Amino acid sequence: MIQYLKLIRPNQWVKNVFVFAPLFFSNHLFIKEQVIPTLLTFLSFCFISSSIYCLNDLIDVEADRLHPKKRYRPIASGAVSIRSGYIIMLLCALLSFGILSFVNGPKLPYLYIIIGGYWLMNIAYCLKLKLYAIIDVIIIAIGFVLRVLAGGCSTDTWVSHWLVLMTFLLALLLAFTKRYDDFNIYEQTGTKPRVSITGYNKVFINEATAIVAAVTMVCYIMYTMSEEVTTRLGTHYLYLTCFWVLAGILRYLQNMIVYNQSGSPTKSLVKDRFIHICITGWIISFFVIIYL
Repeated sequence: MIQYLKLIRPNQWVKNVFVFAPLFFSNHLFIKEQVIPTLLTFLSFCFISSSIYCLNDLIDVEADRLHPKKRYRPIASGAVSIRSGYIIMLLCALLSFGILSFVNGPKLPYLYIIIGGYWLMNIAYCLKLKLYAIIDVIIIAIGFVLRVLAGGCSTDTWVSHWLVLMTFLLALLLAFTKRYDDFNIYEQTGTKPRVSITGYNKVFINEATAIVAAVTMVCYIMYTMSEEVTTRLGTHYLYLTCFWVLAGILRYLQNMIVYNQSGSPTKSLVKDRFIHICITGWIISFFVIIYL
């Protein structure tokens, strides 16, 4: 049972909290009629992403067996059979679409399209698109944007262009830092953690990461000072939350460049105490400004 849980990677479900972004930014966080459909959409994304994790491990089983860390994954280690892997993959996908049937709303058809599109896009990613540098990180970033759009559809909440841009940029930043770790492994062992890694080097990754980090920060500052946003939320003090965002981005870059701790963006976000403080501080300050 433990191996099956490892296969669907529930520790990665934290990525799906982006589904709650439209609800949080809409100032409707405490409306039950909007929280429940968002929660159901979150669970649907958890299982559809687990379906993709299963497929990824099935396709990459041989490469994972050569990887210093991935060789311990359930399928690569032999703890879960190939056949069982495909069964779990299909069950997760069916469960995901089944959960969506409990979401009521005028935009339910769009939810099915988004979840289905996410699934098909990532199947294409696992089979072919991940072989190409730059395209691989863009696909990952688009996946996070789809999470946000799904959250908006679940409650019929308008998703601003600012939220789409910031989500895309932040996800792109996390993807580039992951490639930094992959290149370190390739450089030290000569083993390719992924085929696309030959399209990267440290200079390119560092410069691309710096550019994306800077654009992300500027985009967030523009968002907090946008007349459209300040009018809709009824406050001109959102810019005060920029401190937490800048501190969090700088800490994440420090972990990547100084400490070489970019192997798992999720682990960094979950275990790094400094980033915990930044995220908590941002949530509290944003909450106080728009809800109190």
